[in-house]
Amino acid sequence: MSRAARSIPPKEILSVKRFLSSCARLPRVVFSFGIAAVLTSLAVPAHAVTIDWVTVGDPGNAADTAPAGFGAVSTSFQIMKYEFTNQQYTEFLNSVDASGTNPNSVYNADMGNSASNRGGISFTSGAASGSKYAVRTNFGNKPVNWVNWFDAARVSNWLMNGATGTSSTETGAYTLNNETSGNAPAVNPGATIYIPTENEWYKAAYYKGGSTNAGYWNYATRSNTAPTKVTATTVGTGTSGGVSPVTTGNFANFSQGANWNSQPGNVTTVGTNGGASAYGAFDMSGNLLEWNDLTGAVGSSRGLRGGDWFNVSAGNLSSSDGFTTDPALDNFGYIGFRLASPVAVPEPSTYAMALAGLACGGFVVFRRRRAR
Repeated sequence: MSRAARSIPPKEILSVKRFLSSCARLPRVVFSFGIAAVLTSLAVPAHAVTIDWVTVGDPGNAADTAPAGFGAVSTSFQIMKYEFTNQQYTEFLNSVDASGTNPNSVYNADMGNSASNRGGISFTSGAASGSKYAVRTNFGNKPVNWVNWFDAARVSNWLMNGATGTSSTETGAYTLNNETSGNAPAVNPGATIYIPTENEWYKAAYYKGGSTNAGYWNYATRSNTAPTKVTATTVGTGTSGGVSPVTTGNFANFSQGANWNSQPGNVTTVGTNGGASAYGAFDMSGNLLEWNDLTGAVGSSRGLRGGDWFNVSAGNLSSSDGFTTDPALDNFGYIGFRLASPVAVPEPSTYAMALAGLACGGFVVFRRRRAR
């Protein structure tokens, strides 16, 4: 892994009831956060994924000046409130790999070792089809690790295509063609869920918000001073000074402070390790390093930012620290991801005529919160 010097850059839940009633009024398309869930069947898919989103507003904001050049984004967008979890990734695995053949290496065996590797997902070849992957005890709400850029891209495609067992992982936001190494392809035009660019990730983490010239924090906890490291409860929830979960203040999971599951340092429950960014995203400083898409163009490298549970120095969690590396890198237990999407689109009725006649398919459950 090479370090890049400066140049590297609960409002509403779509319920089953609403889903069924929408299907009954075909042709009708339900939009929850900007992705069209095209309804073609009254059957509820076995693997529904709930994702919380926050809106990153203030379009056209100025870039940071130290480090120079990062954070300017011309449009509003949404980003996941939390890092993608083991529970969510297990739903993905059981959906796209019901038989357990591990297509395109979407499962890393290191995920199955929660002891030394801090992994949170087990695989049992003899389990029933669609249930071969299971969340390890106390790891469901921990961020998934041992993932590379290609894994995150396949999750993006799966979600964009409806998050069902027949949803393609190879087309959608990214055209992957079963590749698991080499150049990362460019994000496709019109992608509705994708890996955030470096500028999007940086803005969601560090921008102060409220105007287009608000400036930037050094840390995603809305602070210019280094955070205090959290410890952990016996089940891996962030704690500090007897308070658990830790949802406010200048705290983060880093420097092997969260000792649980007999490990000196570990991943912790998402959203329990300190205050959120100005836009409401948690753990963008600490817990896991997160993939970003750099500029979104095709390339031999992709970015990592945010620091992780292992980093000794709080500086690794700051806005000044970023990396580029091989997008196929997946042999570390301190790398994860979160995804982004365009802002919410107009109400379903606006699009009903345009999409009339399309079939009713799987759905994804999402929560969305309003911008600051």
